Amino acid sequence: MTTNYPEVWDLDVFFEGGSSSSQFAAHLEKTAALVQGLQQFVSKLAVPQTASETAGLLEAIDKVKDVRQHMGQAGAFLSCLNAQNIKDREAMLLLGKISALYAEVAPSYEKLRQLVGQIKENTFAQLVATEELAPFAFILTEWRDASKESLSEEEEALISSLTVDGYRSWGEMYDLLISDIRVEVEVDGEVKSLSVGQANNLSSHKDPKVRKAAFEAIEKVFTEREEFFAKTLNHLAGFRLSVYKKRGWDNVLKEPLTINRMKEETLDAMWGAISERKEIFARYLTHKAKMLGDEKLNWYDFDAPVTEATAKMDYQEGAAFILKHFGRFGAELEAFSRTAFEDGWIEAEDRDNKKPGGFCTGFPLAQQSRIFMTYSGSMSNVATLAHELGHAFHSYALRPIHPLNTGYAMNVAETASTFAEMIVADAAVEEASTKEEKIALLEDKVQRSVAFFMNIHARFLFETRFYEERKKGVVSSKRLNELMEEAQREAHAGGLGETHPHFWATKLHFFITGVPFYNFPYTFGYLFSLSIYAKAKEEGMGFEEKYIALLRDTAVMTVEDLAMKHLGEDITKRDFWLKGIALCEKDVEEFIALTAQ
Repeated sequence: MTTNYPEVWDLDVFFEGGSSSSQFAAHLEKTAALVQGLQQFVSKLAVPQTASETAGLLEAIDKVKDVRQHMGQAGAFLSCLNAQNIKDREAMLLLGKISALYAEVAPSYEKLRQLVGQIKENTFAQLVATEELAPFAFILTEWRDASKESLSEEEEALISSLTVDGYRSWGEMYDLLISDIRVEVEVDGEVKSLSVGQANNLSSHKDPKVRKAAFEAIEKVFTEREEFFAKTLNHLAGFRLSVYKKRGWDNVLKEPLTINRMKEETLDAMWGAISERKEIFARYLTHKAKMLGDEKLNWYDFDAPVTEATAKMDYQEGAAFILKHFGRFGAELEAFSRTAFEDGWIEAEDRDNKKPGGFCTGFPLAQQSRIFMTYSGSMSNVATLAHELGHAFHSYALRPIHPLNTGYAMNVAETASTFAEMIVADAAVEEASTKEEKIALLEDKVQRSVAFFMNIHARFLFETRFYEERKKGVVSSKRLNELMEEAQREAHAGGLGETHPHFWATKLHFFITGVPFYNFPYTFGYLFSLSIYAKAKEEGMGFEEKYIALLRDTAVMTVEDLAMKHLGEDITKRDFWLKGIALCEKDVEEFIALTAQ
């Protein structure tokens, strides 16, 4: 019996009526009241003087939990509305309201951090050793450390209020600019008017003329609008850098590293190991280019199919494929994912006016997730779907944990997602029934390694260099294009032909205000999950319980401590990262050997 999973998500289960929902309006009112309640409580909260004064902090934690859950529910709903229909102007207006609420509550969070920072050292140590507060020791210590990096309460409150019409609004401007773009591409003799997401999906089209036409059409439309995107990016970065300067932070990586609970030496070790071992991946690029009749691989041919075995896999087949292989890892992952498919947690339909890209967002009050993507049937789409289900499973694994201890960082978030991708990709290669099918599936794995080691590295190089230049003044669109091309050529180690100069304008990640440097955590997650996956293969079905235990620790320790506790590895050393890269090199060697004839 063929299962027919819905391809459009169900949002009405949260709030009926979309952006005009009266239920959602009531939720926003309740959220605003909770924000005010937290403000009033924190303004009267006294600094604990003895270890017995736990009640105030416990009540503050409870109020923070309520505010964050209600804000998270609202933010997730609006993100979904905005993504499913970029023409939904009411949803855009509501995003402004939630931004204002974030700015309104930020001073309360800052005041609470400052209060925790004012507790005497001995008293603080005694407080976090009590039975009531011990579960929150890591988070309270983070608050305490953050208070030492902050400006005065008044200055931090001013910065928060200015983000509404400054920082966050420039991020919203990007959404508005993208929503207005149409890409004209000729496909199968018919000129189609596509969204950016639909045009990007043509990168895996079997016809090289279509791939090139789609790429050139995207470049053309972003060239025409480059000044708008350049202005947006410059102002967003300028706001961020002004705050850094005021706080005395010269290193633009300080904030993203702190958010990701990660040492700079860990980041340096990771990129150092990757740079050391890029030669074989550059050789793959040259090899594929020659298979396609070129000397070097052009940007628009990265996803080009190399065999007929890359035929389309429709959504129902893709879902069955994922569930089959998830089931071979663990029963809980399979059962969870089946629920996500059956209950309409996934927005996959290939239609107009959707936002480009894919994401997973959590509805904390409902303890559910929603996954967004545009599914067109490629193996890359299947991988994206597995990736986002990995994110959702991470949230599911954390359900028994106190909400304050579930705020995991992006790098470990990407660990769960890439781990889920690997389960599907590796099992598919192992089970390939023909040589052609194995080549297609193997290349899908190799392409992901290239994306994480080269494409993401290019983004990182571009962004770090852009921010350094932005410190000296506005960076022109011409210079942004140059920085992007330079980063792409360097990151791809000489294996790249035609570059994508306006990639910086097409990629949402450069314009996200919630998380700065939305790039290196992907590569971290990929390589970190390789180690976890190696243990999973070694231990078999029984590993799922240990995997869930690891996920439950992701928000209460640094990544260095997480790796040592669950993997017994020192990730500040290149050796750890080189072991993961070596596994990826084997895929490249096998692919080249199979396609050398």
